[in-house]
Amino acid sequence: MSVTREIYRGRIVDLRVERVRLPNGVDVDLEIVRHIGAAAVAAVDDDGAIVLIRQWRHAAGGWLWEIPAGLLDAPDEPPHECAARELREETGFAAAELTPLGQFLPTPGFCDERVHLFLARGLRDGDHAREHDEVIAEIRRVPLREAVAMVRRGEIVDGKTVAGVFWAAIALGVAP
Repeated sequence: MSVTREIYRGRIVDLRVERVRLPNGVDVDLEIVRHIGAAAVAAVDDDGAIVLIRQWRHAAGGWLWEIPAGLLDAPDEPPHECAARELREETGFAAAELTPLGQFLPTPGFCDERVHLFLARGLRDGDHAREHDEVIAEIRRVPLREAVAMVRRGEIVDGKTVAGVFWAAIALGVAP
């Protein structure tokens, strides 16, 4: 049993109330945010530094350190293509190699967003091509060990960036 009532359809998310039967047999109304999905990139240069951007996030109340990321253009867009595009758009970097690190659900209690995370290596400089609504104040290369320390000190709080820093550190043998 599943009945859906659409509350809002937006550019990034759709909000619905879905009447569902849970595995324990109970019928409930759940407020669900439907999201197209995203890709994020832990871009690490040849010196072992991860590329971080300082981006304005109104919902979070200010500036955040993040890894490059963005929405899939369509539900069937290959996530690695989205990752490569977002890395280039936000930082100007292109990667010779994109390796999947995994995927995760940031807020599965009410949202179906799935973030595909990639490790980018073999970085080449280029020009960024940011969207009109992307406000990025700084691009910084931070030694991966220092980025791990930034997470521990609470200087990096964005979920995809926390995951990207730790998964990149594990993949590259840098003890988190």
